[in-house]
Amino acid sequence: MARKPVKRRVRAPDVTRDKLLRAAFEEIHRRGFQAASVDTILARAGVTKGALYHHFPDKASLGYAVVDEVLNGLVLGRWLGPLGPSTGDPLTALQRNLGEKAGVTAGQVALGCPLNNLAQEMSPVDQRFRRRVNATFDTWTDGFAQALERGQAEGTVRRDVDPRKVAAFIVAAIEGSFGLAKSARSVPLLRSNLEVLGTFLDGLRPAPIGPETSRS
Repeated sequence: MARKPVKRRVRAPDVTRDKLLRAAFEEIHRRGFQAASVDTILARAGVTKGALYHHFPDKASLGYAVVDEVLNGLVLGRWLGPLGPSTGDPLTALQRNLGEKAGVTAGQVALGCPLNNLAQEMSPVDQRFRRRVNATFDTWTDGFAQALERGQAEGTVRRDVDPRKVAAFIVAAIEGSFGLAKSARSVPLLRSNLEVLGTFLDGLRPAPIGPETSRS
């Protein structure tokens, strides 16, 4: 007789903590960390202040966890996941991802990139925030560099490209594009910048081998 599937029990404290992190992320993204309201976070999460302080000793610890867990997870899911080995040529995969990100709404552009927002707001005033934000940028850059290295091994990225330097430039170009678009409240500006970045990526491809190249 077949056994009944065993349902995995999700512990209530884990659910509460996850609700707090999601609510804190939304509030911080909209208002910034320093202006974020703990009462609004609690109301959005539907938990008590006692539940908050059971998981996080203070507001700063909650903010650190948002960077370590939520923002790092967003980088992995939104930017690095689409560049996995199963996605094929990393340059084409990244261009496709840039095209998808260009489809953001005016409201999303107005909020800006949550990671870049925290970098601008908190890195100058809180070293623990700065280190966490920087670690997330490093994860992003490392992921792009590894994808470029894989492209070099597969022959889809030029061998003379420095993967780490180019990866850092691509991250900076993405974040700069979102930052400028946020300031200008301009979706067309974001789309234009990401389109130009996509064209730049074409320049990282090896030169096609034509009849004249093969004879030289």
